[in-house]
Amino acid sequence: MLPTQDGSIRLFRAAGIQVSLHWSWLLVALIEIEVRKGLYSSVAWNVAEYLALFLIVLLHEFGHSLACRQVGGQADQIVLWPLGGVAYVAPPPRPGATLWSIAAGPLVNVILLPVLFGAAVFARTSAGIAPDALRLIDTVAFINLSLLVFNLLPIYPLDGGQILRSLLWFPLGPIRSLQIATTIGLIGAVGLIALAIYWWSLWTGILAFFIFANCRTAWLRARDWARAAKP
Repeated sequence: MLPTQDGSIRLFRAAGIQVSLHWSWLLVALIEIEVRKGLYSSVAWNVAEYLALFLIVLLHEFGHSLACRQVGGQADQIVLWPLGGVAYVAPPPRPGATLWSIAAGPLVNVILLPVLFGAAVFARTSAGIAPDALRLIDTVAFINLSLLVFNLLPIYPLDGGQILRSLLWFPLGPIRSLQIATTIGLIGAVGLIALAIYWWSLWTGILAFFIFANCRTAWLRARDWARAAKP
């Protein structure tokens, strides 16, 4: 279910990490820009808005990758696609290493909070700021906050669900912690599916299905590990 280099465009390499863009990102970008073009006086502002989202997601994924390397793990690939980004990280099989590798992504968004909201306050108190520029700054600040809040939901495999699993790993071990985190994640994913139906939102539905499918895969893996561990 996760995107790979197949069907992706290689953009650049930084700090030994290959950043690629899945082709579907471009398609969704065109759709989103078309849908939101009436919010600005020029479509150029819509393009800037989407590129800002791209940058925030990219910084978030670099947070995961660099933190993973800091604890001795492997991280050399980031793929960006319509549902966000995926940093392919393989931290050492320790709860602390896994926790830091996952938590560093949302931490980037936390660091960006005062920067972006400070920029929004400054823009509002400054004379001569174009309405489109002010709207863009406000939107980017809101996007960063929304990504942070959503990612911290305790729904596996979102960052919040993986952080929960890492914290449970300390007292319960790798298998039991994954069982609990994925069970909570499946419940949360079903809730998101219900919300998508209530909102009649195709995009929310796609996201909820992706979360459910990946959480179920992890739940089955935890079940198999538990069976193999039995004497």
